[in-house]
Amino acid sequence: MLMAHPAVLRNLVERYAAATAADQGDPAVRRQVEDTAYTLCVSTGTRRVEDALAAARELLDRTGALAPAA
Repeated sequence: MLMAHPAVLRNLVERYAAATAADQGDPAVRRQVEDTAYTLCVSTGTRRVEDALAAARELLDRTGALAPAA
C-alpha cells in the first residue's frame, strides 16, 4: 500500500487538530474537519478518522517525524 510522506501526514494531523479545536458551529470549519478527516483516511488506508490518526501517529513516531518542523 502507498503511504503518504511523513511531512504530509504531520501536516494533516496538525490541520485536523486545529480544525476540531475551532468553532464547530461554523459550516466552513465543519467542512474543513470533514475534508481533512477524509484525506487522513485515504492517506492511511483506513475508514475511520480515529484509525487514521492512530496510523498516522504510529508512522510519524516510527520515522521520527512526530515533532513539529522547526
